Amino acid sequence: MTFYWQTFLKFIMGFFAMVIQINLLGKSNLAPSNVIDQMQNFVLGGIIGGVIYNTDITLLQFFIVLIIWTLVVFTTKFLTNHNGWIKKFIDGKPSIIISNGKVLSNKATQNGLSAHDLAFKLRQAGINGLDDIDKAVWEENGQITITSKKDLKTLYPIIMDGEIDTLALKYTQHDEKWIHSQIKNQGYKFKDIYLAYLSDNDHLKIFPYGIDD
Repeated sequence: MTFYWQTFLKFIMGFFAMVIQINLLGKSNLAPSNVIDQMQNFVLGGIIGGVIYNTDITLLQFFIVLIIWTLVVFTTKFLTNHNGWIKKFIDGKPSIIISNGKVLSNKATQNGLSAHDLAFKLRQAGINGLDDIDKAVWEENGQITITSKKDLKTLYPIIMDGEIDTLALKYTQHDEKWIHSQIKNQGYKFKDIYLAYLSDNDHLKIFPYGIDD
């Protein structure tokens, strides 16, 4: 009976550990968009699945392992959100693989994308001809984001989490000097900015941290 009782308690502990991580770290791991989200799911699932039926591991040991993994995830998440170098090291960075209808094969192969994979993903996106593509970007989560020549106003955010997205900046036909002047004129600093993008009137629209409604 002790085995079933311990297994039940481990199930409960594992369940609440997953709920706590999802709610405290955000629900992005329900639809993983980066390396950390994927690892969080795989490792936590492995910890819970590998420990639940192992009677040699006590409830206290199981609890401590869950705490350790949660701290590792929290720390890594914090560092990637506040340090651009660490984020690039862990998550990588987006890469343009098609530009103005031209496939950049070197960039594609560097990202481990074969011609068959690229053709398949383009078909999935409903693209019938490369001539219709302005840019195709291989994202951090292994998906392709396509900007059509017919819809060039749909741009990426230029600033995210207080840092300039150099890839998105290429779309705007502006440089970093212009970005700095826009931010200064609106009375912000980079560390204050959660999100910023170019509006239709060629103006930098800024959304700072601390907005509730």
